[in-house]
Amino acid sequence: MRREGADVVWTLVVPVKPLALAKSRLGTGAGEGPRAALALAFAVDTVAAALACAAVRDVVVVTGDPLAGAELTALGARVLAEPGGPGGLNGALAHGARTVRAGRSGAAVATLNADLPALRPAELGRVLDSATEFPRAFLADAAGIGTTLLAAAPGMELAPAFEGHSRARHRDSGAREIGLAGVDSVRRDVDTEADLRAALALGVGPRTAALVGASAGTGGGGRRGTVRAPRAGGAQQHGAPAAERSAPRAD
Repeated sequence: MRREGADVVWTLVVPVKPLALAKSRLGTGAGEGPRAALALAFAVDTVAAALACAAVRDVVVVTGDPLAGAELTALGARVLAEPGGPGGLNGALAHGARTVRAGRSGAAVATLNADLPALRPAELGRVLDSATEFPRAFLADAAGIGTTLLAAAPGMELAPAFEGHSRARHRDSGAREIGLAGVDSVRRDVDTEADLRAALALGVGPRTAALVGASAGTGGGGRRGTVRAPRAGGAQQHGAPAAERSAPRAD
């Protein structure tokens, strides 16, 4: 709920699974190495954009991957080790939220997916500003099935219910769905090659752009299963360095 006379700033909890296990549906012909590199690039661009958002106080990454932890710490995120036990993704997110509030009991906490390489700080800010209107709120993903952001106001339990059809579960839990238009970069998570092409069309961050551009430039016509940038793609960058994006050129 919006606090009168005060701007709400958020702590974001971002989960990053072990890179070797990440993005199994993305570019299956490219092998484990390229998928892990893409997963790390997505996380780096996501966290960099989140840290550049005026509505974000700080970012807490929950991960058991040492490489991801080191790179995201260098960006300015706080890294927590994944908790033990069978809790999975939702357990990791709940652990992150509890840890944040152990230090700041009145923190406004939101989860954010780590696979949003096209994320724009201004669009994230609009989503978080909308979330301040409700005790708990969420944003559905581009497919309308999952969730990319779940927010809990100070004093409200986060109660994450991610994986699979999480949009319906979060709605059924009483969280209010955020229906903003024009926040495509916050909805555009990437699990498949089609998702990545859609993110590239929006304009991705510099780490993802560099990696996809390098993949597209190897092997002449490209190997089967390798994700390639659209033929018309170019690197037009704008905004603050942490929020730089590549944008396709017109043919």
